[in-house]
Amino acid sequence: MTTDWLTSAWQAGAWRHWLTDRGSLTRRLQQSCPAFRVIRLKQAIGRPNRDECGTLDLLPSRLAMIREVLLLDADTPLIFAHSIIPLTGLIGPWAGLAGLGNRPLGAALFTNPRIQRLALEYQHLDRRHSLYRDAARHLNTPPRTLWARRSMFALQNHPILVTEVFLPETLKLS
Repeated sequence: MTTDWLTSAWQAGAWRHWLTDRGSLTRRLQQSCPAFRVIRLKQAIGRPNRDECGTLDLLPSRLAMIREVLLLDADTPLIFAHSIIPLTGLIGPWAGLAGLGNRPLGAALFTNPRIQRLALEYQHLDRRHSLYRDAARHLNTPPRTLWARRSMFALQNHPILVTEVFLPETLKLS
C-alpha cells in the first residue's frame, strides 16, 4: 500500500473502469441496481484525516463536517463513501448538504452546473488506513486490500472532498 494518493489508476486492473469514470457514481449504480439505496452511517463535526487536511488546505486543528454513507443494492454493500465539508462551506454554498439524510450526495453534486469537479486521485488501501477499516466493517469477509478514489468538488471557491471506497460486490456489476 502506498501512503500517497496516486494520479493514475493504471495498476488497478479490473477496477480501473470504476475508478476512472468521471460521471456520477450514484447515477451509474442506480442504473445497474434495481434496489439501490443509501444509508447514512455518520454525520458529525470532527477532525479530518491528516492527508485530507492537506488536500483541503485546512490546518490539522480545524474541524469539518464528516459524512459517511454506504451505497447498497438491497442489502449488498457496494461503496463506502466518506466526505469532508469544511465548516466555512457549511455556512456558505454547501449549507443545504447538512440535511441530506439518506439521500445521495452525488445527486446534489452532479445536478448543479456551477459545481466544478477537480482531478481524481486513487489509492490501494489496506488495514493500516482508517478508510479501509471503516469500509471493511460492512463486509463479512473483507479482502486484504480495497481500491478507493477521491476528488474535490468546488462551488464558489468552497471545496468538498469526496472519497469512495469500492467494495468487492461492485466488481460484479456491469
